[in-house]
Amino acid sequence: MAKPLVHITAEPIIPQEVIDLVRADAAGALNVFIGTVRNSTQNKAVVKLVFEAYERMAIKEMQKIIDRARERWPVTAMAIHHRVGELGIGDLPVVIAVSTPHRQQGFAACQYAIDTLKETVPIWKKEIFADGEQWVSAHP
Repeated sequence: MAKPLVHITAEPIIPQEVIDLVRADAAGALNVFIGTVRNSTQNKAVVKLVFEAYERMAIKEMQKIIDRARERWPVTAMAIHHRVGELGIGDLPVVIAVSTPHRQQGFAACQYAIDTLKETVPIWKKEIFADGEQWVSAHP
């Protein structure tokens, strides 16, 4: 069974599944953003991250991102999947896939999606270090 275009999950995200949701014969481009958990931030070693979401609101805000992207570019299809819970180094917290007729539109729509997600979607990130932890602002 196919996953929805907008999805929040505690399970690992499989990028190919997200890509398959937006693949279309009418699209000449398929752009993907894959966010990964890195091992450091601001010269501090990261042990893991914890993501929490206000799920109902986050789903609505993620759908708004897709709707607004469709108003700005000829998006054939867009999917946004975000993970919650504890994630280790190398895990994937977010995958965004967008198909468009041409590559420039796809690059622009994909960048818009991740930038807007970080600004407007109620998903919070806690960084866990060997010597402590901190909640990170969505607006760097």
